[in-house]
Amino acid sequence: MPAAPLLRVRDLTITHRGASDPAVRDVSFDVHAGEVVLLLGPSGSGKSTLALALSGLIPHSLDADVSGSVEVCGHDAATTPIATLSSAVSTVFQDPDAQIVTGSVLDDAAFALENLRFPVAEVLARAETALRRMGLWERRAENPDRLSGGGKQRLAIASALATGSPLLILDEPTANLDPQGTADVHAALADIAGSEGCALILVEHDLDAALEIATRAIVLDGSGRVAFDGPAQRILREHAEEILALGAWLPSAALAARRLRAAGIPIGAPDAPLPLTADELRSALSRFETRRTLAPSPGSSPVRASNAEEDPIITARGLDVVRRRTVVLRGVDLDVEPASITAVIGPNGAGKTTLVQALAGVVTPPRGRISVDGIDPASASPRTLAAHIGFVFQNPEHQFIAHTVFEELAHGLRLRRVPPAEIEERVGAMLERFGLSGKADVHPFLLSGGEKRRLSVGTALIARPRILVLDEPTFGQDRARTEELLALFRELRAEGTTILLVTHDMDLVIQHASRIVLVEDGRIAASGTTSALVRDALIPLPAAYLAVPPELRMLLSDDAGSGPGATARSAPTGPAS
Repeated sequence: MPAAPLLRVRDLTITHRGASDPAVRDVSFDVHAGEVVLLLGPSGSGKSTLALALSGLIPHSLDADVSGSVEVCGHDAATTPIATLSSAVSTVFQDPDAQIVTGSVLDDAAFALENLRFPVAEVLARAETALRRMGLWERRAENPDRLSGGGKQRLAIASALATGSPLLILDEPTANLDPQGTADVHAALADIAGSEGCALILVEHDLDAALEIATRAIVLDGSGRVAFDGPAQRILREHAEEILALGAWLPSAALAARRLRAAGIPIGAPDAPLPLTADELRSALSRFETRRTLAPSPGSSPVRASNAEEDPIITARGLDVVRRRTVVLRGVDLDVEPASITAVIGPNGAGKTTLVQALAGVVTPPRGRISVDGIDPASASPRTLAAHIGFVFQNPEHQFIAHTVFEELAHGLRLRRVPPAEIEERVGAMLERFGLSGKADVHPFLLSGGEKRRLSVGTALIARPRILVLDEPTFGQDRARTEELLALFRELRAEGTTILLVTHDMDLVIQHASRIVLVEDGRIAASGTTSALVRDALIPLPAAYLAVPPELRMLLSDDAGSGPGATARSAPTGPAS
C-alpha cells in the first residue's frame, strides 16, 4: 500500500475578509514525502495565501472564509492548534522580519524549539546545525537587526530547519539573496529534500536554482485555480508559452533563448521546446556561426544616448559611511548620469542598500560628500529632499502609514496641498497602472507581497520626482508585473527621470539597465555600461548568459552599443559589511 501523503488538500477555496473574490479557488492536490513542489503563478494568484493555509495560519491567525480541507500529517489544519501543527509543518515567510523575534541570531534559531519544550541540549544542537547550514554560526551572538536582508532570510530559513518538521513551506526563500547565497540555500534545501520522510513546497521566482531540486510544479492561474500540475521540467517545457501568458516566470535560459530567437538566432528547430538550463542553451547554440554581424532585436527598447558632456545628476566623492561602529562604505566615488537606469549590484552585505540610502538622504551621509540634483542630502530638509528624490524601501511595509491603498497614495499629495480633484485623478491613474484599482479601499498590510511592492513604488512615483531610488523593486513580482514596472521605468527615463535601483535580479539588469555599479566589500569594484560589462563578463552573470558566446551577449542587453565602455574591475580592499 502506498504511504499516506504528508499533505492532502481538497476543494480548497479561500476568500479574505472584505474581499469580493476568492484568492484561492477549488484547489486539490497531495504532497508525498520526498517531493519538492514548485508553486508558480502570477502575482495575486493566491500562492502566499495557499502557503498560509497549508501551515494553518489561515484560518487560525488570519481571518478568512475557508471551504474545503487541508490535512498535514493527518491533522486537520483548520481545527488543530498551531502549536501542534508546528511539529508537522514549518513556514518561511516572504518577509523575514515578520518572523525574527529575539535579540540574537542563536536565540532566534532556538526560539521555536524552546516553545516546544525540547531539552536544552537538543535545542542548542539543532540550532547550531541549522545556523551552520545557513552560514550564520559565526554570527550567532549578533542582533538579527545587524544582518543584511539576505542574512535575515537565511536566519528565517535556519529557524524553520531547526524544528525538523517533515513539511517545509518556503515563500520566496531566495528573493533577497545574492547568487552565492541562493546556491547555499538551495544546497541546504537539497539536503533536506533528500532526508527520509520530508517534503518541500517552494513559492519561488528564481527558477534556475529551484529547478535543480524541484520534482514537481503546480501552476496557479490569475484566478487562484490550478492550471498545471506535474513533473517540473515537463510542465515548464510543454507549457512555457501558457505560463508566460499567465504572467509567471521561466528559467533564465528559456528567457535568453526567446530573446535570441527574436534577434534571429536559431535556437534549435522553430517549434522545439525552449532550453531550461545553461547546458541546454549552450548545446542549442553550439552549431551557431558567431562570425555574422547581428543587429539588436527589433523588439529591443530604444535607450537615451549618453551625453558625455552632460553633468551627472548624482555625484559622490570620497564617501565613507559608518554604522554601529562598522565601516560599511569606504572611499566611494560615483557619478550617476541624468535620465539613466543604473543598477547597483553585489553580494549580500556589500553595502548596496547603505549606498543608495546615503545618496537619498535616508542614511545621513557626511556633509559635502554627495550632491543630488544640486543639493546636499546631509543638510537638506526632508521636504526639500522629497521634491527631488523618491525612495522605495526593500520592505514596502516600512513605508506604509495610511489605512487604505487610496490614502497611502494620496498622503504625499495632500502634504503638498495638491487640489482634491487632481489627487483623485492622479491616484486613480496610479491604481490603474499598477493593477490595484480593485484594492483602493483595502488596508495596505492586507495586500499580497507583490501588490505591496507595487503600492510602495506607486507612492514614490506619484509625486513625480526627478530621481527615483528603489531597493529591490521587483521582489515578489511576477513576470507580467515586472515587465509593466520596467516599461514604466523606461517611460520615466525617456521623460528625463533618473532611476537608481538595487537588485539581485541579473535578468533585469542585463535587459533593462543602461549602466551597472558593482559594489563589493564597501567599495565600487566595477562600473560602466551594461553592454560592455555583459560582453566582457565583468559582472556576475547567470549561468544561462555565460553559456551565450561573448559575440552574442550584447543582444541580451537593451543598451547594446550605447554609451562609453566599462570601468575596469578592480580588486576591492574595504572591510566586509
